[in-house]
Amino acid sequence: MLITGFPAGWLQCNCYVLAPSQGADAIIVDPGQKAMPRLRKILDENRLTPAAVLLTHGHIDHVWSAQKVADTYGCPAYIHPEDRAMLSDPIKGFGPRLAQLAVGVMFSEPRQVVELDRDGDKLALGGMTVTVDHTPGHTRGSVTFRITNGPAEMALTGDTLFKKSIGRTDLEGGSGRDLYTSIVEKLLVLDDSTVVLPGHGEKTTIGDERRTNPFLEGL
Repeated sequence: MLITGFPAGWLQCNCYVLAPSQGADAIIVDPGQKAMPRLRKILDENRLTPAAVLLTHGHIDHVWSAQKVADTYGCPAYIHPEDRAMLSDPIKGFGPRLAQLAVGVMFSEPRQVVELDRDGDKLALGGMTVTVDHTPGHTRGSVTFRITNGPAEMALTGDTLFKKSIGRTDLEGGSGRDLYTSIVEKLLVLDDSTVVLPGHGEKTTIGDERRTNPFLEGL
């Protein structure tokens, strides 16, 4: 499997590209601010055709380029219904116009949006099977995407779980109780060898976080 990524924008959100091989369909996860130039280069160099844009949640640093990428390549964007409003109002509750004034961009939904409304659903995308786990806590609509890569499994956790840290819960829709429930019931039940590809920072594994993450002691 081809797996690559890069930190995008001033908040350094990890944008990931996954495909079965070169010359195949691809999945793009969380295309952030100014992601398009580097993303286009990766796609062109590997002869990849985007089949879907997957969004772990609706915060501005994760959805910034979702509409541009999805509409440019004619593919759908997938997001949990609890966070869908943030596609056009990424500073949720303050309105699209304030978001435009704050960051100089007017946000809008992609032409094709698919709601991830079934916990545990399996999506067949780009020749890969993606399992969608609803993991609220950072936002109400946060999800984790799990993909099997040979004998191993990968979990794209967004801002739910990081290397030696966890997501913040003090923003709109955040809940510490929900976050810990999601981590315990959806992530710590995975095999220790599961590779964690987080929304920010370095990759890790479930086993490493179980042993060394100070926020997970006693869980």
